[in-house]
Amino acid sequence: MNRLTQIQDWYAAHCDGVWEHTWGVKIDSLDNPGWWVKINLVGTELEHAEFTPRVWEHSKSDWMNCCVKDRVFEGAGDTAKLETILGVFLDWTKQYERPAS
Repeated sequence: MNRLTQIQDWYAAHCDGVWEHTWGVKIDSLDNPGWWVKINLVGTELEHAEFTPRVWEHSKSDWMNCCVKDRVFEGAGDTAKLETILGVFLDWTKQYERPAS
């Protein structure tokens, strides 16, 4: 399963008629250039989960920074890092997966 399908599934699993009206997933572009992903964790199994920040800056065109601030996963990176950022988030979620109902 690819990362886009996985993030869609994670989002859909948290849509309960209320959560998605206030929280959600945002993917935006940066002007330096790059990507910025914000995933609100409020009301999810990840709201209070520990996350170890991931940072690397090899060059101006090869960098990424992922962290959790104020119950929001934030990932930013160069133009080639969108899938990597989503992967960092999705790999982290596997530690806290909801049991199947």
